[in-house]
Amino acid sequence: MPLAAPALEGFLLGASLIVAIGAQNAFVLRQGLARRHVFAIASFCFLADAMLIAAGVAGLGTIVQQSPRLLTVVTLAGAAFLFTYGIMALRRALHPGGLSARGAAETKLGPALLTVAALTFLNPHVYLDTVVLLGSLSARHEGWARFAFGAGAALASATWFFGLGYGARLAAPLFARPAAWRVLDAVIALVMAAIAISLLAQVLVPLL
Repeated sequence: MPLAAPALEGFLLGASLIVAIGAQNAFVLRQGLARRHVFAIASFCFLADAMLIAAGVAGLGTIVQQSPRLLTVVTLAGAAFLFTYGIMALRRALHPGGLSARGAAETKLGPALLTVAALTFLNPHVYLDTVVLLGSLSARHEGWARFAFGAGAALASATWFFGLGYGARLAAPLFARPAAWRVLDAVIALVMAAIAISLLAQVLVPLL
């Protein structure tokens, strides 16, 4: 199917950017371990990502697509950004940490949502990942293919946050061990490197 490739690309790229040890994921995991407001918190994280991805795909993606030179610059910048993220993931794999259930919040729904909102929207990387990076790279696709790319990235967000929240009880013993994060971060590094290389190839191969 012609839309399957951009959807898969968006899913893999979105997953690579979302799946990492961070304050937001740690909060979702700990709330999942405590079984407190899991659906509401996972839904908030997914909808926030989907909104930002849609803004990037609909707005910035259109602007970038109108300028071939800008598209080339953004593609190269995106490749550099992904290589950097890949190196960071590789460093985490070499020096892994762990997450535990200790300190799981027993908060009410309102304060829990305010907390996750702050962890989401006060993190500058969320805008770089969704609006800038995903939005810009979506400009390499046209029409429904661009929509499929954004939908794939949003699906990755939904899969991760609901899986993390509801699977926390099962995953807690595993991800309390640094070795599990070592494997996960190593996979993230490989995926990001592969996508970055593919982006570079799209720019450099026509010049050869």
